[in-house]
Amino acid sequence: MALVTPLRPLPFPHPDPGHFELGPSAVPVSATLAANEVLDARRRRGQPVLPMAFGEAGLPAHPLLREALADAAGCNAYGPVAGHAALREAAASWWARRGLPTDAEALVAGPGSKALLFGLIAAIGGDVAVTRPSWVSYAAQASLAGRTTHFVPGSGGVPDAEKLARTVAVARASGRPVRAVILTLPDNPTGTLACAGAVRAVCSVAERHGLIIISDEIYRDLVHDQVADVTSPATISAERTVVTSGLSKNLALGGWRLGVARLPNGRLGRELRTRLLGIGSEVWSAPAGPVQQAAALAFREPAPLAERIALSRRLHARVAREVAFRLASAGVSVPAPQAAFYLYPDFTPLGEMLRRRHGVTSDEGLAGLLLRQYGLGVLPGSAFGDQRWRLRLRVATALLYGETDEQRNAALNAADPCALPWIAAALDRLEEILADLTR
Repeated sequence: MALVTPLRPLPFPHPDPGHFELGPSAVPVSATLAANEVLDARRRRGQPVLPMAFGEAGLPAHPLLREALADAAGCNAYGPVAGHAALREAAASWWARRGLPTDAEALVAGPGSKALLFGLIAAIGGDVAVTRPSWVSYAAQASLAGRTTHFVPGSGGVPDAEKLARTVAVARASGRPVRAVILTLPDNPTGTLACAGAVRAVCSVAERHGLIIISDEIYRDLVHDQVADVTSPATISAERTVVTSGLSKNLALGGWRLGVARLPNGRLGRELRTRLLGIGSEVWSAPAGPVQQAAALAFREPAPLAERIALSRRLHARVAREVAFRLASAGVSVPAPQAAFYLYPDFTPLGEMLRRRHGVTSDEGLAGLLLRQYGLGVLPGSAFGDQRWRLRLRVATALLYGETDEQRNAALNAADPCALPWIAAALDRLEEILADLTR
C-alpha cells in the first residue's frame, strides 16, 4: 500500500495552469509541535505564556557533546544505512549495561527514534494496538502507513492484557489483523511506569496471538526513583520484542535527531532488519554523520555524561512533583509522577463547575480556555487517544527551567530548583491560574 496519496491527475488543459489538487490529508501537524508553535507566536506578540505543552527536555547540550559534534563536522559522507559501526557498538554496550545483552549487528540507527518507529510500523504491516492514552505519534504514523490503530485501555504505557486479547480477537474476526502492540516504558503522556506484572501479562498475550512488541524506552534513564526497575519486554519475550531509544530525552538532544532500534535475534529480527534498512535507504539514507560520532560518545557514557543524566533526573523529579502538588491543591486529580517531565492531571472532578462557570465540556475546550485566557499551554488528553469528556490534560514541566542556558544550568545544579526566582515565578503563576479557574 502506498504511504503517500498521489496527486490526482487533472484534465488537460486546465484553465489555470498553476492549479493542483491534492488527495485527502492523512494527518495534521503533531499536536505537540503545533502547540509549541502557537506558544511561540504568542511570545513574539509580547503576550505572556506558560509553556507546558511541548515534551522537550529543556536543558542545554553538554559541552563534551558539543565539542564532539564540532570535531566530527568533517564527517560528510552518507555512511551505512544502519549507522556507523562505532555508534552501534556503543549503543549495544549501553543496552548491555541495562540488562539487555545486545549484538551491534542487531541495531539500526536512524534520525530519531520517531523515524524508526514509523519504519517499524510500515515494515511489520497489519494493524497496531496501543495503550489509551499513548504518545500522539503512534496512531498518526500507523495512519500514514495505511494501518488502523486500536486503542486499548491501560496504564503506565502498557495496555490491559485481557482487553488487549479481546481487541486483537475482535479485530481479526473483522478482517483487521493486529500484528504489533506498542508499549511506552516509562510512559508519555502520563509520566508513570507500568509494573512488571503488567508487562509480563502483555507478553503472554503477544505470545498467544503472535504479536510483535515494540517497546519505546526513550525515557528509560529518567525514572525518578532509581530503586524502581524498568521491566523491558525484551527480557521476557526476547524473540518478538523490538526496543527503541535515543538521546533526545536523557541528554536533551532532541534537535540532533538520533535514535536506535534494537531488533530481536533470530529469523524475525533478520527479516525486520532487512525491511527497516530498505525503508531507511529510501526515506532518510543514513543518520547525520557528525551526530553519529557524538552519539557514539554519549552511548559510551563517560562519567561527565552519566552525572548530567543523574542531575537531569533529579531536576525533572523535583519540578514535576511541585507542579503535581499545585494541581492537587486546586482539587485536580493527578497521579504521582514517576518518570520524565510529564503529568496527566484529571479535571473531571471539577467538571460541573468548569461547565457552569466557563462552558467547558471537553478536554479540548479546557486546553483552549487555558491558552486563550491565561497563556498556559497544555495538551488535551484526546490528542493521546483519551475520551474528550474526561477533561484530562498532558502537562510537560521541562520548559520551566529557564529561558537561557545560564538559567537552565543553574536549575540543573540547584539543590532546590523550585526556589530559583524564574521557576518559582512560573509555579506561582500556575497557582494563580488554577485559583482563578476554580474560583
